[in-house]
Amino acid sequence: MIAAVSTTVASAEQASALATAMVERRLAACAQLTPIDSVYVWQGELQREAEVRVLFKTTLERKAALMAAIAQCHPYEVPDIHAETLADVHPPYADWVAASVDRS
Repeated sequence: MIAAVSTTVASAEQASALATAMVERRLAACAQLTPIDSVYVWQGELQREAEVRVLFKTTLERKAALMAAIAQCHPYEVPDIHAETLADVHPPYADWVAASVDRS
């Protein structure tokens, strides 16, 4: 089974560094970086910020380790890190993800 783990950061540079670190550690097979606009309340103030969403693909077995590593490296005080299990994944792609994060 494959999981998609997502977070957001403030810049393309932060996103690239985080994506590179997680793929190099073989916690994620790949990462997709997408610029987004975010609206949220932080410390009682309405915020509107440009951010970059980073979407990682990994296995269910590596998901917890990936989420912990993202939290450890993340520049935000309270980062949004969440995961979803992906259903009906194209089998060759699922095999590639699994092989990419295999630590054996």
